[in-house]
Amino acid sequence: MRGGLISLLAVATVVSCGPSEDSILFDGQFYRARLDTDRDNRRDFTVSVRPVSASLAGAKEAARYEAVVYCVNRYGSSDITWVVGPDSPDESLTISDDTLFLRGECPS
Repeated sequence: MRGGLISLLAVATVVSCGPSEDSILFDGQFYRARLDTDRDNRRDFTVSVRPVSASLAGAKEAARYEAVVYCVNRYGSSDITWVVGPDSPDESLTISDDTLFLRGECPS
């Protein structure tokens, strides 16, 4: 009985580590996205998305989505001025350790 309970808890723990039902897929994949802002100017941000190896196109769209959500929630507009963005040429993108990094700004 005790072994069965431990097994059930282990399975529940592993299942809960994956994407939730509300997760959005991009190019059929789940990406972990994080947006960080500049302390002095919250309009400037960097978005990191991984794993870019799953699909570069999907990673770029996941980054775009994260940035749009931030700008809409914080400033009420989906406008973004990209320094290096999802529409930039692939050779100009920064990719390190299977993570894509994009930079932009929510304009005034």
